[in-house]
Amino acid sequence: MLVLLLSMAINFAFGQYLMARANQAGAKRVLIAGLVFNIGMLGYYKYSNFFIANMNAVLGLDYSLFNIALPLGISFFTFTQIAFLVDAWRGRVVELSITNYFLFVTYFPHLLAGPIIHHREMMPQFADPTLKIINWGNIARGLILFTLGLTKKVMIADQIAPWANEGFANASTLTFADAWITIFSYGLQLAFDFSGYTDMALGAALMMNIKLPQNFNAPYRATDIQDFWRRWHMTLSRFLRDYIYIPLGGNRAGEAKMCLLFVVTFVIGGLWHGAAWTFVLWGLLHGVALVVLHFWKKLKMPLPNVLAIAVTFIFVVCCLAVFRAASLTDAQHILSAAAGFNGVSMQFNMPAWKWLADSPMLLFQSSGLAATLGAFSEPPPPIPSASLASFAALAAAFILSFTPKTAFDIATTIAFTGTKMVLVGVLLLVCLVLVPGATEFIYFIF
Repeated sequence: MLVLLLSMAINFAFGQYLMARANQAGAKRVLIAGLVFNIGMLGYYKYSNFFIANMNAVLGLDYSLFNIALPLGISFFTFTQIAFLVDAWRGRVVELSITNYFLFVTYFPHLLAGPIIHHREMMPQFADPTLKIINWGNIARGLILFTLGLTKKVMIADQIAPWANEGFANASTLTFADAWITIFSYGLQLAFDFSGYTDMALGAALMMNIKLPQNFNAPYRATDIQDFWRRWHMTLSRFLRDYIYIPLGGNRAGEAKMCLLFVVTFVIGGLWHGAAWTFVLWGLLHGVALVVLHFWKKLKMPLPNVLAIAVTFIFVVCCLAVFRAASLTDAQHILSAAAGFNGVSMQFNMPAWKWLADSPMLLFQSSGLAATLGAFSEPPPPIPSASLASFAALAAAFILSFTPKTAFDIATTIAFTGTKMVLVGVLLLVCLVLVPGATEFIYFIF
């Protein structure tokens, strides 16, 4: 809390100076000082131990690591305030009230895991007196969106999590089949966990007549990596484009520098997620993919839509295996197994899903038909209920990832009927029953 209060107070002071001297040459030095303060604070809390550990490893030193607790949401409220300072310097915002500024930064639905908001899109809503009147339509739609987001979290993401966790915990022993189950499990777990949080944040805000920017739009239906980043963590993509890529030259810099900026921008985006070489490599892979896409488009050989979606999806979830892995070595084990470098074995080694190999026989046994026919002399072994829930959630996640409508689409276009509202109520009650066993949102650690 003290870190957040200090950050807001200092950034507000910087902002007041910059707003009074927008676009003036001397103000740029103050902007740079403000950026150094924010990056320095983020660097101290998030990256100092990463720097010390790597310096020790490279130079053979033995400096002790700091005992630092990472403040919740520091990446999000730091980027939010960096955007505010840059916009103040550009003359795009006016904010004279420290109370309003604190409200902007700490508005609770977005604070811990986004979306990353802009002052100019929030403060007019806070100041609009017509939005301070109860709007039952917004309350209903917000509740529906919140419920759908909670459903994505507790009924899908959290049910898939045990499979993803088991696969990554045993990275060195995965077979070809195990590796792909692990990769798909985490890719879908993360998508439903993060987009579920975003839906809940947008829904909670909408119940108070506030519209937060959309952060997900069916990312796994993307036809290329550029399209993916227009659909996934959209407010981070906007930040990287507007405050890093374009200021450094963007498309105006010439082809060679533009391609370099693709890579630099996404490496920074990778580091924003955390202090580990896995995040750096994840960002590097996405930056390189944008470069490859740039030159592929010059060939004027577009892939068929279904194939383009499949290629993009496979690339993204494989990159997420790097993102999730505990180390580069674990990432190498998983991707090597998935590529068939250890052989193309359809055998399952992981206990969580080993039953899949015998699933037709297990289903036959469990149906009671086997006993009726006298096919087996011993009682059939049951299908593990937890693993069956994971399998069902994984299948549902696959289907929902490629359906035409998102939770946001459903909530904002639904026609209210008694039956539909009863269904939403039942779904919410089921989710609330599952909440005590829910895991922490994945993006809370960033």
